[in-house]
Amino acid sequence: MIDCELPTEGRNPRTLDVDTLPTLEVLRLINSEDATVPMAVASVLPEVARLVDIAVDSLRSGGRVHYFGAGTSGRLAVIDAAELPPTFGIWGRVVAHHAGGPGALSQAISDVEDDVELGRRDARDVQSGDVAVGIAASGRTPYVVGALRAATALGARTALISCNPHTPYGAEVEVHIGLATGPEVITGSTRMKAGTATKLVLNSFSTTLMIRMGRTYSNLMVSVNALNSKLRARLVRILTEATGMDARTCENALTEAGGNTRVALVSLLGEVPAARATVVLEETDGGVREALQRLRSA
Repeated sequence: MIDCELPTEGRNPRTLDVDTLPTLEVLRLINSEDATVPMAVASVLPEVARLVDIAVDSLRSGGRVHYFGAGTSGRLAVIDAAELPPTFGIWGRVVAHHAGGPGALSQAISDVEDDVELGRRDARDVQSGDVAVGIAASGRTPYVVGALRAATALGARTALISCNPHTPYGAEVEVHIGLATGPEVITGSTRMKAGTATKLVLNSFSTTLMIRMGRTYSNLMVSVNALNSKLRARLVRILTEATGMDARTCENALTEAGGNTRVALVSLLGEVPAARATVVLEETDGGVREALQRLRSA
């Protein structure tokens, strides 16, 4: 397959004269193309849901989720994985592998994405029962393909997020999330619509995964712990929102819970000491609603 046959490498007929337009018209043209991205994401939500369910099973069984990507795709994956610990209090369970390592995050290293062996080597960390998610706008990046094939051989479940719905490599994975974003405003600049679509899918996937893992209560971040005064004030506000109790009561509960927001929340809503809340949360893998149900049925 040659590059001109890739959907992301096609020439966009709507932007042929983009370099002749005044500034505001260029921006409007870019914006109108960007407006098509949510529709492309909406069409693949069933596949995203399948991947979430697979990842939930893996994490609950002690496995991990691995992202593999190069260039823009890899950088977006690194950002997504890096933001989960401070947002949801989950550490080392969703990890990103970027072609070329940390040095390729701030400066493009073009040849690494073509290195199949590098992808295989980076996948050595994957274990049976893990989930390996390849991210490649073209759907055929050699680094990603090498990593996914190695992960499959190691017994992992695999998925591919691409902007090429018809890539043949989609048949090699359990779930292919093929986004039909079409040609870019600037031919081949997949940091644009393809990158935006990828970011939306990763946001949706990882956030839904964390919700399903019980890392939220309602729409509140309750898996963040009080590591500094700013966070402590935020968490007291979260506890007051979740419980309807006054700030002093919530602050005292947070102190008794050693800064653990979920323990404080279960203690307050379940009307039990922090020690009991801790035990029940351990029994329910950290899920607040599950812990409260167990307390109420006891």
